[in-house]
Amino acid sequence: MSASPAPSRNPAVSPAGTQALFRGLAAMEAIANGSRSLQSIGTFIGCTRSTTHRILRALVVRGFVRHSSTGYALGPKLIQLGFLTTAQMPVTAAAHPHLEALAYQTGDTVHLGIRDSGHVLYIDRIPGKRGLQIRSLVGYRNPLACTGIGKALMLDMDEDQWRELYTAAQDASRRSTLRPHTSSTWPQYLKRMRTYAVRGYAFDLQENEAGIRCVAAPIRDVSGAIVASISVASAIQYMPEERMRSLRELVMTKAADISRELGWSTLENRGDVSSRANKRTTA
Repeated sequence: MSASPAPSRNPAVSPAGTQALFRGLAAMEAIANGSRSLQSIGTFIGCTRSTTHRILRALVVRGFVRHSSTGYALGPKLIQLGFLTTAQMPVTAAAHPHLEALAYQTGDTVHLGIRDSGHVLYIDRIPGKRGLQIRSLVGYRNPLACTGIGKALMLDMDEDQWRELYTAAQDASRRSTLRPHTSSTWPQYLKRMRTYAVRGYAFDLQENEAGIRCVAAPIRDVSGAIVASISVASAIQYMPEERMRSLRELVMTKAADISRELGWSTLENRGDVSSRANKRTTA
């Protein structure tokens, strides 16, 4: 995985006394980007071996990083803070009771996700009753364009953005031993996305995980912008196409209920959403 540049340590840019803090943050960013050895982390943050070791030792003591025979990894303190962060997000608090109700009604696994650059970040999850092991946990990230919950986050984007994210997802699939290659060509994908954008939902047709399908819908805030999405996911034997179609209205209704708690008014804003979708399909 490619590493992004470390935060600037230029005294003209960084306030005095913050260099060690920025280096510590950069070290955690290096680990998050796949660096595991002392040498690779030191190269990422631009520090000597001894300085890098001193920074990592402090992070290990505080629980932000852990060290084992396989190298360095992010520590339990970050997981704890991550859960606290997602729990305090307004959308998480508003959505959680609706996710529980949706999981109870369907018996399937229900997700809440937000956009994180070109990925969907799962911020809440209610497991289903079928005992299935679906590869999605709170804090997990997947490419937007190959998941139903990610596509729901993309519905208001223009077609150039769709294509960019589609290409990125295809590249990620080719590099992954876990994610299946989507059989959709770009014209097929574009046709589906146009339909999803007009109708206000999205499907995952085993594009992210073999044998798993899902139905998803966007959540909007008071401005009408898509800020999150929800999905119902299950194994293909429990999610035939007929059931996927029957679940659309339920998932969209729950997403609208959450949206209303965030200030969204379907009556006031539906016309704006429809006009954006119609303008895209007629362009």
